[in-house]
Amino acid sequence: MQFGRYYEEFEVGAVYKHWPGKTVTEYDDHLFCLLTMNHHPLHMDANYAENTTDFGKNVVVGNYIYSLLLGMSVPDVSGKAIANLEIESLRHVKPTFHGDTIYGETEVLDKTPSKSKDDRGVVYVETRGYKQDGTVVCVFRRKVMVPKQSYGDARGGEQPGRPEPKE
Repeated sequence: MQFGRYYEEFEVGAVYKHWPGKTVTEYDDHLFCLLTMNHHPLHMDANYAENTTDFGKNVVVGNYIYSLLLGMSVPDVSGKAIANLEIESLRHVKPTFHGDTIYGETEVLDKTPSKSKDDRGVVYVETRGYKQDGTVVCVFRRKVMVPKQSYGDARGGEQPGRPEPKE
């Protein structure tokens, strides 16, 4: 099973549909908020959300949705990456609530060979996250430095560093 892509495998216009989706639970949201010290009551306090917000219920913290989508994209986009170079833009388009299932897809917008090293290039992508009803909730664009096949071959191929079992 392939994990990530080499530079030569990316085609401008290609869309990778990340699978599977992830149903966001209250636990996921609260744990992420606690780990990142984001204690805003919109995310943590059901009474506050019900009585003082337009949504009437807790909203999942947007950075969790972004992180989830970034992680979903790794097997298709950055699994072989040398570096994530830039997050150009990040938009939280609509809210996500506990119980929503998030799906993601990434489109290749452009690719550029490295000017300084001939064994890599930069891939420019846009990832879109959407809920079970198709509502887009998050969109971000980023640039990823990925190796060419020659880089991978010189370092062990598809599973570099993997040991063999001893008998």
